Amino acid sequence: MASGHRLLLENARQVVLVCAGGERFLARGAGRSLAVLEGASLVVGTDGLIKAIGPADTIQRQFSEETFEERIDCSGKCILPGLVDAHTHPVWAGERVHEFAMKLAGATYMDIHQAGGGINFTVEHTRQASEEELFRSFEQRLQCMMRAGTTLVECKSGYGLDLETELKMLRVIERARRELDVGISATYCGAHSVPKGKTPTEAADDIISNHLPKLKELGRNGEIHVDNIDVFCEKGVFDLDCTRRILQCGKDRGLQINFHGDELHPMKAAELGAELGAQAISHLEEASDEGIVAMATARCSAVLLPTTAYMLRLKQPRARKMLDEGVIVALGSDFNPNAYCFSMPVVMHLACVNMRMSMPEALAAATINAAYALGKSHTHGSLEVGKQGDIIIINASRWEHLIYQFGGHHELIEYVIAKGKVIYKK
Repeated sequence: MASGHRLLLENARQVVLVCAGGERFLARGAGRSLAVLEGASLVVGTDGLIKAIGPADTIQRQFSEETFEERIDCSGKCILPGLVDAHTHPVWAGERVHEFAMKLAGATYMDIHQAGGGINFTVEHTRQASEEELFRSFEQRLQCMMRAGTTLVECKSGYGLDLETELKMLRVIERARRELDVGISATYCGAHSVPKGKTPTEAADDIISNHLPKLKELGRNGEIHVDNIDVFCEKGVFDLDCTRRILQCGKDRGLQINFHGDELHPMKAAELGAELGAQAISHLEEASDEGIVAMATARCSAVLLPTTAYMLRLKQPRARKMLDEGVIVALGSDFNPNAYCFSMPVVMHLACVNMRMSMPEALAAATINAAYALGKSHTHGSLEVGKQGDIIIINASRWEHLIYQFGGHHELIEYVIAKGKVIYKK
């Protein structure tokens, strides 16, 4: 009796594997050209994992007796791995469209932050919102990300700052992880800002003595699963010493280090991350040459956020320098009330134009390297046998259209597939 399979994608013009040799990341010259098959088909099993990829006629012969829950004719179309968004702040209430107007009129990020706006404004509104309200808006945002091709997304807390609200946010993220189709990597970001009435040292002490032990306990009971720990390491927020203490404590409790560093001022955050064995550091607009070399040596990935540099008119992170030094470069949307962008195709486009990445480098950064930044590149981020069947199908004869047509992903993306199951069809 022939066994059944979940999905057959037949006869695609191009299948972009990204990797073909089980690589966990692409760095140095490896990201310059990606593994691509022409005229190929792909099979996903009932377990949601990729069973076979190869020339269309070979796959047809091999699976001629088999049954599929779904078959999609991909003639003239391109198949790519689902996109991975390595940095988002998607759970909040209180949008900041009024601050966009202030920024356009010349106010800086820190001007607004110090006047009680920015993170503080969102914290007030998020503290007041009910868990259900937060879940509903979060679910809609994940839906928008998914329609733009994202199948795995890193989600941070960090608009609570007090334990009660941080846990509320993490419960919302946990519920989404269990109920929704998009993959989630959960990040505790209680050190996103220093709460009113506390010094950075007092805030760090509170996180180390109260927040992290509570998370450990909730993790043990299986109530909340957290993957990563994050700190906003910045002048006027958490200095290097507070950052080190919080991150080390999180690492000792089994969390991957994945933090905001060297964004507005050079803080030596890149060097710190390399020293602590961080999985990833985000932003890095102000990273030093020494920090970049240290990150390459430590295989600590750089999550670059082209939307933020664009929105705040900051100097761009030095992507080319990082790539040339062998840093594992990943991309994130930094979706948050300050940079309201759901779309990894737009992020890749900005990375190419403003940060001078090539299209293959940008796609690697939004797939295998973003998965690596989340510690998930053994299961996600490329189309290889045994990996999770997270896939997008675009209506174009070459995959580069996904980056070239900026703002055009709504027309291009025909299917989004998670674990071999169609979760969006245009």
